[in-house]
Amino acid sequence: MSITVLRQTATLTGLQDQGTPARPKSAPPCRLSGIDVSLEGAGDNGCGVWECTPGRFERQLDQAEVMHIVAGRGAFTPAGGEPIEFRSGDTLFFPARTRGEWRIDETMRKVFVVMASG
Repeated sequence: MSITVLRQTATLTGLQDQGTPARPKSAPPCRLSGIDVSLEGAGDNGCGVWECTPGRFERQLDQAEVMHIVAGRGAFTPAGGEPIEFRSGDTLFFPARTRGEWRIDETMRKVFVVMASG
């Protein structure tokens, strides 16, 4: 067993390019990057660090997700709901099949855990 340590996650370098969102709502589209972390014993749950440049896009994940914002600010508007503002230091818990729109005002970086479908 080995413990993974990502030092100073808010300023960590070496994130890998992940392209653009599948459903962008702004032009030019946001740019995505991240690092997936392999965690022994986590089963099909996924985790890592993810970053998104300013812009807007639709959230499409079917899985539940927990995220801690380590840098940036913006808002998430759930389908049929009101905008939920967030900034660095906030932790968000998304139920499975949450749909809506992200608005990233300042490059956002988060630590995330996406739960396996169940």
